[in-house]
Amino acid sequence: MFRNAINRWCAGEEKRVDSRTIYVGHHQIPGVEPFLPQNFCDNRIISSKYTYWNFIPKNLFEQFRRIANFYFLIIFLVQVIVDTPTSPVTSGLPLFFVIIVTAIKQGYEDWLRHKADNSVNKSPVYIVNSGRIVEKQSEKIQVGDIVCVKEDETFPCDLILLSSSREDGTCYVTTASLDGESSQKTYFTVSDTNAFRTEKEIDSLIASIDCEQPQPDLYKFVGRIHVFSDIQEPVARSLGPENLLLRGATLKNTDQIYGVSIYTGMETKMALNYQGKSQKRSVVEKSINVFLIVYLGILVSKSLVGTTLKYIWQLDPTNDEPWYSLKEKNTNKFIKMFTDFLSYMVLFNFIIPVSMYVTVEMQKFLGSYFITWDKDMYDDHLGEGALVNTSDLNEELGQIEYVFTDKTGTLTENNMEFIECCIDGFKYKHVGVELSVVDGLSSTDGPHRRICGMAGKEKEELFFRALCLCHTVQIKVEDKVDGLVKQQGTQCTYISSSPDEVALVQGAKTLGFTFQGMKKNLMKVQNRDEEVEMYELLQILSFDPVRRRMSVIVKDHSGRIFLFCKGADSSVFPRVNAGKQEEIKLHVEHCAVDGLRTLCVAYKELTQNEYDQISAQLHAAQMALKDRDEKLAEAYDDIENGLHLIGATAVEDKLQDQAAETIEALHSAGMNVWVLTGDKMETAKATCFACRLFHTNMKLLELTTKNIETYRARGAEKIHELLLELHKVVVQDKRCSSASLLRSWSVTQEYGLIIDGAALSLILKPTQDGGTSNYKNLLLQICQRCTAVLCCRMAPLQKAQIVKLVKNTKEHPITLAIGDGANDVSMVLEAHVGIGLKGKEGRQAARNSDYAIPKFKHLRKLLLTHGHLYYIRISHLVQYFFYKNLCFILPQFLYQFFCGFSQQPLYDATYLTLYNISFTSLPILLYGLLEQHINIEILKKDPSLYRNIANNALLQWKPFLYWTILGLFNGLVFFFGAYFLYDNTSLFSGNGQVYGNWTFGTIVFTVLVFTVNFKLVLDTRYWTWANHFVIWGSLAFFVLFSFFWGGIIWPFLQQQRMHFVFAQMLTSISAWLAIILLIVVSLVPDIVVKLLSRPVGRRQLQCVRYAVPELLAFRYTTDSSLIEVKNLKN
Repeated sequence: MFRNAINRWCAGEEKRVDSRTIYVGHHQIPGVEPFLPQNFCDNRIISSKYTYWNFIPKNLFEQFRRIANFYFLIIFLVQVIVDTPTSPVTSGLPLFFVIIVTAIKQGYEDWLRHKADNSVNKSPVYIVNSGRIVEKQSEKIQVGDIVCVKEDETFPCDLILLSSSREDGTCYVTTASLDGESSQKTYFTVSDTNAFRTEKEIDSLIASIDCEQPQPDLYKFVGRIHVFSDIQEPVARSLGPENLLLRGATLKNTDQIYGVSIYTGMETKMALNYQGKSQKRSVVEKSINVFLIVYLGILVSKSLVGTTLKYIWQLDPTNDEPWYSLKEKNTNKFIKMFTDFLSYMVLFNFIIPVSMYVTVEMQKFLGSYFITWDKDMYDDHLGEGALVNTSDLNEELGQIEYVFTDKTGTLTENNMEFIECCIDGFKYKHVGVELSVVDGLSSTDGPHRRICGMAGKEKEELFFRALCLCHTVQIKVEDKVDGLVKQQGTQCTYISSSPDEVALVQGAKTLGFTFQGMKKNLMKVQNRDEEVEMYELLQILSFDPVRRRMSVIVKDHSGRIFLFCKGADSSVFPRVNAGKQEEIKLHVEHCAVDGLRTLCVAYKELTQNEYDQISAQLHAAQMALKDRDEKLAEAYDDIENGLHLIGATAVEDKLQDQAAETIEALHSAGMNVWVLTGDKMETAKATCFACRLFHTNMKLLELTTKNIETYRARGAEKIHELLLELHKVVVQDKRCSSASLLRSWSVTQEYGLIIDGAALSLILKPTQDGGTSNYKNLLLQICQRCTAVLCCRMAPLQKAQIVKLVKNTKEHPITLAIGDGANDVSMVLEAHVGIGLKGKEGRQAARNSDYAIPKFKHLRKLLLTHGHLYYIRISHLVQYFFYKNLCFILPQFLYQFFCGFSQQPLYDATYLTLYNISFTSLPILLYGLLEQHINIEILKKDPSLYRNIANNALLQWKPFLYWTILGLFNGLVFFFGAYFLYDNTSLFSGNGQVYGNWTFGTIVFTVLVFTVNFKLVLDTRYWTWANHFVIWGSLAFFVLFSFFWGGIIWPFLQQQRMHFVFAQMLTSISAWLAIILLIVVSLVPDIVVKLLSRPVGRRQLQCVRYAVPELLAFRYTTDSSLIEVKNLKN
């Protein structure tokens, strides 16, 4: 038992092989030696981070990995070990407060994860055992168990579909929880196992499965099943992703299925996709670290100055240690100097604001709800609003310099509509209920079933049959899923993961050929004469983004075998040797110019011998467990050759609402917008003109294979020539033109660049001498001089390479990538800020993004409003924290010059502890959450305001020095103002009592607390009752606490040094006048700067001075009647 437990715990350490063997139902295979059970993990899902026994050590370790926490821990330990001037409580209490609050938050979040895990792991599932259905807990499922799943239930683990209640051996599944796609997908059983329909029959199945080890790709699976029978030889069938039911998906429109578990627990594809994204750090966080280093240098400098001056002071025998401090005199001098240095470090350590980290985290976390609550970013059609996946980058939204966007589904709707087709060189266009045959012929009047255009009836029918057969569309009745396209005039619904396929099948229906579904591998097509034709589906050569085409092999009722192929023109034309290629190519180019998406359709007829060879070739590739994808690609490449071109289709993908206005606004805000798409150049270029990325006054430069192919023999040299020529045109001499490269409509300084994937590959491909950097630098210089850039024919990896190329330039610009499909995930993860659209291509991008929005138009408010305000708020918050802590510690440093450098504290230990926790924390937090220095409506209407905060403008050295100088001035006023007023004892001792050093420190501290809070009052432009409550409440709490703290004798305190100090101080009118005077003097410079910086010119910034929000629930109001608008400088 002990050995088994050890093996189970250490199962992950065993040597893994490339594949695993699973015995269906744990049945022994006849004629095979008894097998040793393999150590597979159980079906428990563990998303929690901690356990009961490791929470404290693990959480503390993670928290003290942060430099600030570790620094204050060291300070606390120094205070405990060394005799320092302040109590360990002064640094220990704030540190422990931060640690405990963070631990409680993280512990609560992990408890919720534990609770969610238990609800999943303890949920009931149904297993086939000894011919009966047995209920078990989900966590007890083992690899090899046969699981029964009913309609609307979720699959508890990764299953191979063995049998389905549907006669055709299929089942419908939604994977919305995995990839966000709401459309139903079709999965298939193995033909040899579908006959086992009942629990007794399925329990009698003898089979084994060989498959790959678990890997996270949701769309890849390689395996094979061996079915054993007493009557015949074992049968081997290939298994692919179409047979694999993933954990988390839901069964739809199927009564029940039986499947065998192959991956369980943390080895399921869903669990493997839990891996976290790489940590992204904002530019503000980097600025904070730089400022911390500066203030750490100030802290060390103060400590060195204090230690040095102490020993210079003690060179005079009269200033040396007193006679009763013999222990101090006998201590080693170097040790004494080191301990004195540490004591000064402790005394001045509050210049490093540890509470700033907590405030920043809370500001980011709470501030992220502004985005999710924003009604302007809610989409009624989806019924969803924006989503924040990470709140660490809120302020980064206000610093974007480059926007990289996908085209299909991002700039466009991804809602395909069949527009026209070309058959044998003649264009056919559907208008209403009629079919128009153009290219020289007038529109026909009769119904479509009687039409025979210029291409001839035989070619037309062959083309429409190809559209009805070459696809993976399924039909179901009574659709309940959002986003699907229903057939007109029927109650059936076409289902496909690709909107293009649904549009083409719909287009064929409008032109007279209707796909009526598939039953037992027989595809039914109703022709123009309303006759139903039956075709046996023999093979499907699936679509993939590399081939950019798909094919089917079918057999008609007469026994003729056809291969129908459809795909992108660039992937079909090279494989065609017959047909009117030039005419169809011209039609494709015209459609692309009009912004339509085109696909070419081709076919070839196969003999039985040819098909037998193809079938054997495909079977060998499909049965391979290793390198199956590569072998299938080779087989597809051999099969899809020698085609006859029939025609082409054109579908329209309309621009999203306000896409053009959004791009114009981004340009006005100073951002560079690049479009990265896999579409052909003509289509993408037309879309760029439609969305106003390109305009007629812009000179378009092309860096594509068209410019390179004529010089293919010396491709590298030609690329270098092209880059130099473009560089000369754009950078060196903008008046220079080249007829082969430049398309100009008018004399202008604006340029647009078009580059395709093939040209980019040649530029990024290293040469034999490794010289690629020069190419990259030339390309980047050209792109940076261009107003707009279009990258077409891009593979997903190339999109990420483009983003990385720009991101890693010496300027290090802040980049944003936005997309909606799985092919956009790589660039979304690569950019500084990743935005996912909740689109129809699935939600892989939204799941992997930092922020998810329903439509492209919402990007405008996300950046120009939310990003602008977030950056302003957190910039002010950071500068304010350093400012108020400098004001806090500078009087303490100056005090050492008047106390013989004895490390005597100026403030009471309680004031030291509560200054950043209670007296000054909430006002700046509320400021960071609610401040609107400019009206939201003005920010939306004037995108150019975004330029004012570009390049981290508010956290540069100039504003940092302003805040630092202001802090130094205020610190000097606090100390020396109180010192000179205090020097005249008649001012404070009218009642005959003598004031001491604690009264002096209390006066300084009172002026300090009021001044830093009043400074925030001067900076606040957007007032709510919450701001009033926390600012005046903090000041009132300070006064009440000081009375309370000094008015009671506390039994747990050894020293009552603050007893009645505050109350006695306020009995003097002179003290009141001195405090008011020092506060006014401290605020004068800031008031003068604000008065001098008021706008004089015509263009003025309108700022919100006072508003009562509609709700205090941190929602923005745009009611102009509640807003008093004032003018302030940009």
